Amino acid sequence: MKRLHVSIAVEDFDKSVGFYSTLFGTGPTTSRPGYAKWFLDDPRVNFVVNAAGADCGVDHLGIQAETPEELSEIASRLKAAEQRVLEQAGAQCCYHESDKAWSRDPQGLSWETFYTHGEIDERGGDTRMLAKEDAEMMS
Repeated sequence: MKRLHVSIAVEDFDKSVGFYSTLFGTGPTTSRPGYAKWFLDDPRVNFVVNAAGADCGVDHLGIQAETPEELSEIASRLKAAEQRVLEQAGAQCCYHESDKAWSRDPQGLSWETFYTHGEIDERGGDTRMLAKEDAEMMS
C-alpha cells in the first residue's frame, strides 16, 4: 500500500515541529537538525518539515512506494500523463537512500515518487533535481 508524502519548508523549525506534534497527537518519528518526519498510519502519510533554505510553504508532494515494483508503476503512470519524469537510483537525501522518479504537474508543482531502501547518517548530498530553478530543464 502506498503512502502520501508531504514536505513543507518552514521558517521557524522548532515552532513548526511543536505545532505538527500537537496536530498529529505525537512527536516526530525521525528528528534530526532541521528535519522532522512523522510516519503516520492515521492519516496514512509521510509528513516532513524541513528547515532547508527553500521558500516557505509546500515544497513538494509525493507518493512513497513500498516496493520497487510500485515505484515503477507510479513512474509509468507519470509518463502516461505526458509529464516528463526524471528518475534517480540510489539518491541520498533526508537521511535515507531511495530510488526516485520526479515530475511536475501541469501547474509546476513538484511530485516525488520514491522507494526507500536504507537509512544514512547524514542528511545526504542529493540535490533535488526538480528545484524551482531547474524548471527550464523539465519544459
